[in-house]
Amino acid sequence: MTKRELKRVGLYFTSRIPLRDELVYAKVAEMHGFTSIWQGESRTERDSTISVAAIAAVTDRIKVGTGVLHTWTRNVVTLATTFTTLDELSDGRACLGIGALWEPMASKIGIERRKPVLAVWEYVTVLRKLFAGEEVTYQGEFVKVNGVRLERKPKNVPVYVGATGFKMMETAAQVADGVLLNYLVSPEYNKEALRHIERGASLAGRRLEDIDRPQLIAVSYSHDLEKAYTKARLMVTEYLAMEPHIAAASGVNTKVVERVRTITGGWPTTYQKLLEASVEVPDNIVENLMAVGDLETCYRKVTEYLEAGCTEPLLYAVTDDVLPLIHYFSLR
Repeated sequence: MTKRELKRVGLYFTSRIPLRDELVYAKVAEMHGFTSIWQGESRTERDSTISVAAIAAVTDRIKVGTGVLHTWTRNVVTLATTFTTLDELSDGRACLGIGALWEPMASKIGIERRKPVLAVWEYVTVLRKLFAGEEVTYQGEFVKVNGVRLERKPKNVPVYVGATGFKMMETAAQVADGVLLNYLVSPEYNKEALRHIERGASLAGRRLEDIDRPQLIAVSYSHDLEKAYTKARLMVTEYLAMEPHIAAASGVNTKVVERVRTITGGWPTTYQKLLEASVEVPDNIVENLMAVGDLETCYRKVTEYLEAGCTEPLLYAVTDDVLPLIHYFSLR
């Protein structure tokens, strides 16, 4: 695959980069033909909807999305109204990415994380009906509305489910517009994920091609390879330690995961503990789960995810070197 064959490419931000810097990068990315920007909802540091609104306000064409906010933490009608507002602000460019809250975050903020697949099903089902302008009555286990219609019908708010587990992917393919694939998984994982997405789509009378599949891809680029690998290893270590669903999907040897978790002691942890645990993560694991190295090497790795079923790579700059990625992956 050559660079000219890349049709869509986006950026993914968390809270690592100051929000005002994100706005600058968003404008530059739009100038270079990038097709979307997604804002993660970090654990306790940054709200995604405010960030998306800010990005939408300084851009004109690029799509903006949440990657992802959570079920349980927002009432479904309040959430729909939020995105109707974002749709108005962005002139139809807003995408709603939603997912199930993970442990131990959920219990720490007083939420009982039960039946996450059902919860996502109910939220997405009602959200799409509301965005379609319907009057909705729905009495589910997690979502209950009685004769509610949005006072302003949005132009277009596609709903994406952030899914890592295969059961969630099958559900997403039945009820959502797209699946937002996670990072820190291998291209081989993508191939299995596609089978489950296709299975879910067929249950709803849909095709795999009907389900958009953008994917977060961690890109640890630096001209200093030692820096690139150090940053990459720390990120892998953090997610193996603190987000069990990603650790399970990554295919990393369970003994490595157990050693990492023993050293870090759970979430939250400290930078020093992460640094200590990172020596347990060898280079081959890092190279399997993300793009790491110089720009050409990173580009080749990103294309592996495309070839394995991703429809739009969303680049997450692990080293915070965003501008080189924008210029190298430019569609213009």
